[in-house]
Amino acid sequence: MPDEDPAPAGPNPEVPPAVRAQLLATEHWSLLASRSTTQGEVLTRISMFLYLVSAGLVSLALAGQATQFDEGFPGFALTVLGIILLVGILTQVRVTNVSMEDLAYVLAMNRLRAAYVELDPGVAPYLMASRFDDLPGTQTTYYFLGGKPRNFSQVLGSSMMFIIAVNSTLLGLLLAGITLGLGLPLLVCLAISVVGGVGFLAGSIVVGGTRYLGFWRRYTPLFPSPPAE
Repeated sequence: MPDEDPAPAGPNPEVPPAVRAQLLATEHWSLLASRSTTQGEVLTRISMFLYLVSAGLVSLALAGQATQFDEGFPGFALTVLGIILLVGILTQVRVTNVSMEDLAYVLAMNRLRAAYVELDPGVAPYLMASRFDDLPGTQTTYYFLGGKPRNFSQVLGSSMMFIIAVNSTLLGLLLAGITLGLGLPLLVCLAISVVGGVGFLAGSIVVGGTRYLGFWRRYTPLFPSPPAE
């Protein structure tokens, strides 16, 4: 008896809303866990860096007292400051990367809220965070306790700005030590250290801002915010 041709497969059955909600909730919890783990890791890195800064400054004070600030102290001080600054720059790179990762988590969870609203439009008034995966939507999610986002204060008070400020100070101290060791006048040393620290601060802000704005130029949202009335 010849083999019968298998019956053509019918259309895929529609997934029940309850199953969709369960899948979305699972993804939501996975994003929350990943975001929490990432934030915890970077906070630990920042704490370790600050401990290193404190220990380094204390070691310089103790070494200075023990050696009476003899000819070997400047080399020791520059070495310690250089190592601390290197660790600080690595920490700054990690903090900057985590800030972009956090933006990705926020965008992903905003999309999930859009899916929740599609499943049940009645939940929309109860969502304080945004359901739109664009720039205005992320601003609302980061600060939804008012009609106007606080972009400047959010950036100014961020961990990234804190680390940049600490690294700028360390670079200024390192430049001051190097120029003083070269025998340059005090005012010249002060000017070089200030210009170097401020330049590092400005350059880091420009690099971070360029990366952030460049992302939004390349990004296409799936659920854009409605036009403002």
